[in-house]
Amino acid sequence: MKRLLLAVAALFTLVALAGAVGLPDLAGAQDAPEGDTITVTGIGSIEAVPNEAQMSFGVETRAPTAKAAVAANADAMRRIINALRQARGREIATQWVSVYPVTNDTGAVDGYSASNSVSATADVDDAPALIDAAAEAGANQISGPGLSSSNAEALYRQALGRAVAEARARAEVLVKAAGRSLGEIKAISETAAATPYPYAERASLDAASTPIVPGEQETTASITVTFSLR
Repeated sequence: MKRLLLAVAALFTLVALAGAVGLPDLAGAQDAPEGDTITVTGIGSIEAVPNEAQMSFGVETRAPTAKAAVAANADAMRRIINALRQARGREIATQWVSVYPVTNDTGAVDGYSASNSVSATADVDDAPALIDAAAEAGANQISGPGLSSSNAEALYRQALGRAVAEARARAEVLVKAAGRSLGEIKAISETAAATPYPYAERASLDAASTPIVPGEQETTASITVTFSLR
């Protein structure tokens, strides 16, 4: 019986030693990293000449009463809207309508002023004629143009493609210098990027034809990519 107890005790001792020395640490194996990675940022851009112009056209009228000022303003704005349509303006929409009292030096009401403004879009080539037509119809408040591309989404997708290519090129340079090779993409995310919005200079309305110079617009995209390493 004594020999049996000694044998059992020896067996437990061997099992304990094997667990402490020879068996793998399962918890440690679960915490081991899956593999090396590298994360880089890529920026891509593309330039294009804007082909659309957005403008604002307004008119201000004054009259002894608010009713008369609003009525005169409505007549003037109808003429402007008709002129914009005839000059190939599109997407015409009211921006604001206002009427307020005008006071003299003593603070007394000396009449009323009414204002109305609309926005309109035209092809860049048609923008000078749009400005001239509105001014001739009575517009005395003109601002813009804001220039944009009608295919802005397609341009942005092209910029995204260039951003991915640049991210891969940068990662390849880094891993080559480290003596490694680039693996597959593990993660990719898009970050917000500002798009410059050029404006043409305003020109004098008494010119024979108001010049509009669109210049070039740069569309930019930025992404972050994580690659595995080999």
